[in-house]
Amino acid sequence: MGQFDGQVVYITGIARGQGRNHAVRFAAEGASIIGMDIAARVADHQTYPTATEDDLAETVRLVEEAGGKILARKGDTRDLAFQEQLVADGFELFGRLDHVVANAGILTWGLTWEQTEEQFTDVIDVNLVGTWKTLKATIPTMRKARNGGSITIISSTAGLKAMPNQASYSASKFALRGLAQSVAKELGPKHIRVNTVHPYAVHTPMGVEDTSAFKSFEDWPEHFPSMMNHYPIASVDDLSDAVLYLAGAKAVTGAEFAIDMGSSKV
Repeated sequence: MGQFDGQVVYITGIARGQGRNHAVRFAAEGASIIGMDIAARVADHQTYPTATEDDLAETVRLVEEAGGKILARKGDTRDLAFQEQLVADGFELFGRLDHVVANAGILTWGLTWEQTEEQFTDVIDVNLVGTWKTLKATIPTMRKARNGGSITIISSTAGLKAMPNQASYSASKFALRGLAQSVAKELGPKHIRVNTVHPYAVHTPMGVEDTSAFKSFEDWPEHFPSMMNHYPIASVDDLSDAVLYLAGAKAVTGAEFAIDMGSSKV
């Protein structure tokens, strides 16, 4: 018996990293997965390795290997019609929707006044507007299903403590907190809980393979103390532990979980 037997989870950004791990972990606990990922380069200013269609196919394989059923498609969170159709098809296939994990996001580097217009607007559009579109696509179906459930939005430590050289990213992640708090209040009477998770660096390609991050602090070494961390980088399992906990924690809503090795406080 799994903790989420018979339940259905919608996850964005499942091709690799945190999103893939969440999908596999939920599947191992008995859930069916509806997932999506752009599985391609989002913007020219991305400086970390891009997820691919092969990555997305590997996630499908791993979910099925864990015993789960999955409906996965290549698409963009900024495409509301795509998400709405995926949710509708997933609901028709699985008959319900219990949990949403809004995980998809991108990162870019640069001083506030030196970022290009694309660096700022692309990050806001993917991280904030794309998440809002995820909620718009999923909440009506969650309400129709009348199962209660949960929404977990992946923010960042940069949404608790703004980071230098990350103006667009920090702005988007702070904004997700406000979005989550509004939705938590709106959905409370429907027994749908809404929480945010705030990772620091995580052992994923975006977290540890971004050469632009190192270059940023070579150019501005005085900013490096703002990024100091006293503990090891988190694993994807560390993040999935939090996400699965929040999906099952029936007394927790409006919470902000920092999985950041103390970096926002210490």
